[in-house]
Amino acid sequence: MLGAGMTDSAGTAEGAADARFGADRFVPQDCPDGTPTYWVEAGELRKVLRELKPDFPMLYDLFGIDERLREKRDGQPPADFSVVYHLLSLTPFGQLRIKVPVIEPAEVPSVVDIWPNANWYEREAWDMFGIRFSGHPNLRRILLPPTWEGHALRKEHPARATEMEPFSLDADRQDMEQDALLFRPEEWGMERATEDTEFMFLNLGPNHPSVHGVFRIALQLDGEVVIDAVPDIGYHHRGAEKMGERQTWHSYIPYTDRIDYLGGVMNNLAYLQTVETLAGISVPPRAQVIRIMLAELFRVSSHLVFYGTFAQDVGQMSPVFYMFADRERLFGIVEAITGGRMHPAWFRVGGVAQDLPEGWDTMVREFIDAMPARLDHYEKMAMQNSILQQRTVGIGRCTQAEAIDWGITGPNLRATGVDFDLRRDRPYGGYEQFEFEVPVFHNGDCYDRARVRIEEIRQSLGIIRQCLDNMPEGPFKSEHKLTTPPPRERMLEDIETLIHHFLNVSWGPVIPAGEACVPIEATKGINGYHLVSDGGTTSYRTRIRTPSFALLQQIPLLSRGLMIPDLIAIIASIDFVMADVDR
Repeated sequence: MLGAGMTDSAGTAEGAADARFGADRFVPQDCPDGTPTYWVEAGELRKVLRELKPDFPMLYDLFGIDERLREKRDGQPPADFSVVYHLLSLTPFGQLRIKVPVIEPAEVPSVVDIWPNANWYEREAWDMFGIRFSGHPNLRRILLPPTWEGHALRKEHPARATEMEPFSLDADRQDMEQDALLFRPEEWGMERATEDTEFMFLNLGPNHPSVHGVFRIALQLDGEVVIDAVPDIGYHHRGAEKMGERQTWHSYIPYTDRIDYLGGVMNNLAYLQTVETLAGISVPPRAQVIRIMLAELFRVSSHLVFYGTFAQDVGQMSPVFYMFADRERLFGIVEAITGGRMHPAWFRVGGVAQDLPEGWDTMVREFIDAMPARLDHYEKMAMQNSILQQRTVGIGRCTQAEAIDWGITGPNLRATGVDFDLRRDRPYGGYEQFEFEVPVFHNGDCYDRARVRIEEIRQSLGIIRQCLDNMPEGPFKSEHKLTTPPPRERMLEDIETLIHHFLNVSWGPVIPAGEACVPIEATKGINGYHLVSDGGTTSYRTRIRTPSFALLQQIPLLSRGLMIPDLIAIIASIDFVMADVDR
């Protein structure tokens, strides 16, 4: 069985897995997205995953599902919880899901020794669901405070603060919370001293301008040399996945804008493509091209923020002012089209909220005509600057094998020489109609991570120009009954459409039961929403796989043996957003 965009070789890999283990060991599950999905018993898990890794070398995602209240599970093994392993093959592209059923007390074997990036994902599944991973090197909370009681994504846990006791913080509890946040090196396998050296332990963040948000790195230092590092996340956690299970399908759209808050409608696209796959909705050609144009405008915007702050973090003050001025001009276009700026929440189930306004093409053309010359100027100002090059060339190098092992995607992966971009290699949403190149560099260092993004700005401008020159006529939203809301013109014509509008806005559309994930090439890497519908007006499980979460886990690997200023350059080159990490 081949998935959407699945290659024949990936299908061969699935058949090989059946041959190695015996088809009777797998329980297949049909998913609307076409991704091959198989249930495997916990006792077989490690053997299966070890055998699959050569064919599917990247662990793209790992997460839990509370199955206890789910009604539509026909053909699936009995389970209180399930653990999902989403595997990727990049060249050629293929994907495969392995699911493990578990009964309380929930426990499955750790796979950290197979994929190092499983470390944080397993900690997250323990934190949110209480699923234990035997053999994990340090199974502890990662997104919630160490003192948190319960597991927030279990169905019995409240979804709103109003369902819980009012929060209070007296002096004794404050002392307890502060003590719980103390970094104790021994808990992470670190020594405080050797015969020759007494190490220093330093908190970088969570309130430090160079960590780009509320993010803390506990450093083990020998002088200024980084011996080891422990990234500490969760200070920004808002419960976005939990909120996805209480909001209706369409009322959750504005929440997605706040994940990678620099990516704007790119977040809407990742979510809506999965909803549309579950519902069987086809998006009209005009709406597809409008979506792509807006998504690429936000890619340019996000990369301009990266470009300016990257130069600033390694000592240049001027570039960020120029690049933010360009971003402001771009936001003028976004505001004219959508009415919003950073968070327009403008995409809808089945299309977009409105048609393009009069004069949109003039604004877009003026912007894309002016930007190439400005990028040439920035190249001389920043990337050809000898000090910037000394601070970034050869610093924080990552190999192709390391990037794949750690689940790195997007520009950071392409900077290591891996020629992979979902827009080209598994086109979605209409990208197969566009011509563009995928920038690839090979040193895997801070400098090349920046070069990839700069060249991507140029390619995005080319895609936007193709949208401008070839914008199709036709509707901006699907006529499917589950799109929300119906066009206003029709709503005012007959009572049936008015009732349809009222019910869909009040209660939301009823999405058919099933689960799916349609990942996209977002600004910082592959972003995907794994949605489970139980045939209701809300999502049963909303899993948000973000690229930034994977990127930060790699910081210790990139920084060991370097100095603190090198670590600052590494952090700048990664291009993450803490809302994209903590969700």
